[in-house]
Parts: sequence; structure tokens; C-alpha cells
Amino acid sequence: MEHDFTTLPDRRGTGSSKWEAMLADNPDVADDVIPLSVADMEFLTPTPIKAALHRLIDATALGYTDPTDGFYDACISWQERRHGWKPEKEWVVTSPGVVPALYTAVRACTNPGDGIIIQPPVYYPFSTAIEKTGRMLVENPLVCDGTSWRMDFEGLETLAHDARTKAIIVCSPHNPVGRVWTEEELARLIAICSDAGIYLLCDEIHNDLIMPGHMHRTLLSLASTDQARHIIVFTSCSKTFSLAGTQGSVAYIPGDGLRSAYKAAYEAQGLFQLNAFAYPALIAAYNECEGWLDELIGILMRNYTLLEDRLDGRLGGLSVHPLEGTYLAWVDFSAWGMDCRLRERLLRTHAQLYLDSGALFGTGGASFERFNIACPTWALEAALARLEGAYGTDAFEEARKGRNGS
Repeated sequence: MEHDFTTLPDRRGTGSSKWEAMLADNPDVADDVIPLSVADMEFLTPTPIKAALHRLIDATALGYTDPTDGFYDACISWQERRHGWKPEKEWVVTSPGVVPALYTAVRACTNPGDGIIIQPPVYYPFSTAIEKTGRMLVENPLVCDGTSWRMDFEGLETLAHDARTKAIIVCSPHNPVGRVWTEEELARLIAICSDAGIYLLCDEIHNDLIMPGHMHRTLLSLASTDQARHIIVFTSCSKTFSLAGTQGSVAYIPGDGLRSAYKAAYEAQGLFQLNAFAYPALIAAYNECEGWLDELIGILMRNYTLLEDRLDGRLGGLSVHPLEGTYLAWVDFSAWGMDCRLRERLLRTHAQLYLDSGALFGTGGASFERFNIACPTWALEAALARLEGAYGTDAFEEARKGRNGS
């Protein structure tokens, strides 16, 4: 193995969101316990990225910083190499994160009271971006056939053509169900939105994390010139290389009018340049860390296979759903017949297992837990061993029976 995917970064006391949440819940958590919740990785930062940040600190002042030609070139080249399409330079618009970009897009494309569609269970900031900006949340839930998830296109047709609906927010690849939408599915989605005249806002932050046998297609590679005028695609290297703390993302906006509206909404929120670290981090990631990513995907697939082998059909009938993309495994606990809050407490208390409850992701998610498997294999192995060791013990079963108040 060329790169180090076995050393666990020491994140205690650094302010890490998920580590602080775990330690607040249990300050005495064992040393080998890591949180498998929030979607950032428990791997060391790739060496070229650290070197680029050191060069910045050593060589210059940390003043206001704009994107350079090298930044734009890195974004465009990465999309061309990894995803087979070439955006124009003027389409590239920066933001301190996909979530702030999403809020900006909602304000740029719609007015208070307008309807915006989401497809739950889905990344929870989608609904907050709609509700906190005074828009109307419209749900078009995904359909689960056994362990296979799909879009409800018939329902979407109806909702998209409602006069109150002005936009849809889509997740591709989908967090949390792990789907990589096919070219046919995406083409149908684009056609429905185009026919209805609504904006299509697509979070593609997990676009680089595709498991073997699957292929991600960006919406903009499938849309006609006219269709693309009403589409925004959001990406970031933050998921791919665990750089959320550098606070940088890119929106690709081909439509001149939409791009102008987006920039105006962005500045109206008091947002301007990124912090100085975001630019060199992205350039180094995209230009020097492709081999690291290829190796990472192999590690993620190995971790998913481990999780599937140890949990699927076991421990009272857990069901591990297929992982096509992302590093987030979606596990169905419905066979336990428990309220999600009780289940969460049971997992934390008896297995020291800190996950993201599926209830966070809205309609259709309450019986699930989301496992972040972007960690050293030995750490995932330890977490699964704790769950296996706790399951079936007297204390565990007594807590489970408490689900019915007995």
C-alpha cells in the first residue's frame, strides 16, 4: 500500500464536530472508539495537501485571496479527467461550502413561499435550506424496493408541474442511500424539470467516491445547452480528501442569467472570497492526489464488504443496503422493532457505537442507521466487534425489551 490508511489521526481536543459530540455524550469512551457519524474521514491528510499548506504559511501573508488561473485549471482538469466533461472557466463559482452555496441558490432561484422539491431520505440541510429561507418544502420520497432505492418519477412529474413548485434539490450520488443514479435516471430527471420549467439544483459532493462497477455522470454532461441554463451543480474536494475544515466548494453554473443572480445572492449574504487555505488545498488535491483517491476507493470497498459480511442478515436481521457511491453505508434496523431514539441510546450505551440516525434524513429514514466507513479497517473491525459482543447479552436484551415498556 503506497499511502497510509492505517494510522488514525488524533482528533481529540481539536474541536472536531463529531469527536466533540461523542465525547460530550461519553467523556470516558474507550481509546479505540471512533465516531462513525458525520461525513468526514478518519484518515491522515494526503501529504501533497499538507505540503501545499505549509508552503503557503511559510511563503506569504494570509491576506484576502482570490482564485488564481491555477485554481480554475485544477477544477476544470479534474472534471475532465475523472468525470468526462469540461466546464468553461466562467461557470466556476466559489463558495465556503456546498451548504452555504445551496442557501445561495435557493435565494437566487426562488422567492419566499415557493415550493422546492426534495427526495427523502436525504441530506438534512436540504430541508433546512428550504424552511429557513421561507420556502415551502415539497417531498417526493424515494421508493425502496427491498434494498434497492429509486426515484418516484410519476410523483415527481405531478409535483414539478404544480404552479407553486419552482425548484428541486437532488443528491447525486445520493446521501444517505448510496445510489449512483444511472444516465437514464438522470436524463429523465432533467427532462421532467425542463418540461416543468423548474430549476434543478444538484449536490454532487460525493461524485468522486464511486464504488467499482458504477459510473457517476454529472447532470451538466447530460443536459442540452437550453436545459443547462436552469441547472446548478455543486461540488467540493472536501468529501473526497476530507478537507471540510478548509471551507471551499465550487458551483458550476452555465446559465449567464442564473450565474449573475447567484452571485448577487451570494454577496447579499455578506460572502466574498474563500479563506486563503482553500485554494492551495484544492489545487494540490486535484493535481497531486489522484493516486491517493484511487487507493482510498479500494479501502472503502474493503470496509463495506467487511460491514456487509458481519451485519447483513445477522444480529437479529439487520439489512445492509448496496453501496454504489459515497463512504456512507445505509443499514436497516427495522427488524429490531425499536423507536429510533431508543435504538440510538442502546447502540451508544452497550456498543459504544456513534452513528448518524436515519431519522435525521427525513421520511423513510427512521428505521436506518448511517455508518461512516471512511476509517482504518481495524477501527471499523473494532466497532463491529463491539456491536457483536453487545448483541444478545442480558443487559442488551433487557434494554431491547424496554422498547415496549415491558
